[in-house]
Amino acid sequence: MWRGVWGVAVLAALVLGVLGVRYAGAEQAGGVDAAIWAAVYEPGPPWRGVALATDFLGEPLGAAVLVVVTVAGCLLLRAPRAAVLAVLGAGLSVGATKLLKPVVGRTIHDGHLAFPSGHTAFLTALVLVVALLATGRLGPGRAAGTALVFGAALAAGAAMGWAQVALGAHYPTDALGGWCAALAVVPTTAWLVDRVADAQRGPSR
Repeated sequence: MWRGVWGVAVLAALVLGVLGVRYAGAEQAGGVDAAIWAAVYEPGPPWRGVALATDFLGEPLGAAVLVVVTVAGCLLLRAPRAAVLAVLGAGLSVGATKLLKPVVGRTIHDGHLAFPSGHTAFLTALVLVVALLATGRLGPGRAAGTALVFGAALAAGAAMGWAQVALGAHYPTDALGGWCAALAVVPTTAWLVDRVADAQRGPSR
């Protein structure tokens, strides 16, 4: 499965870079963004409520609750590495978006930095960690495991991306950039966590 994970991580990093260059300094929606925006922006009830609830999951309070619940679940399952990855993977994914925003300089709504979406990166990263833990426990084949992991990440990114566009907080390609940031950061962080944990265990054997 990890071969597929690394392949998608590299592809995601490349797409993130291409989008960053494409929309550097942009102040308006591109053609694709405008078309999607017209179809999604300002939904009526009950969908606006769904969008607001989804957006809350990426706000500081909502995100903190999700991380705490995820870490607690990992510890209950005796998966300390997954608990560490939940914190670091989500944190570093959001951190990457904060670093990239002033570098890319894409703006929305009177100068607010937009690319890539931190909300989308956060939820994608956290769900990706949970999916990796689930596949490790369930032990499906490589193809099925890879499909499960990235299917879950796609669902999370699509849900938060839709909410961000529906509420007018981001352009669709901002959400795509946030999704790619999580896909690039989480596997790299997982590899580092494994390396550090294995190195600490080595001398005691």
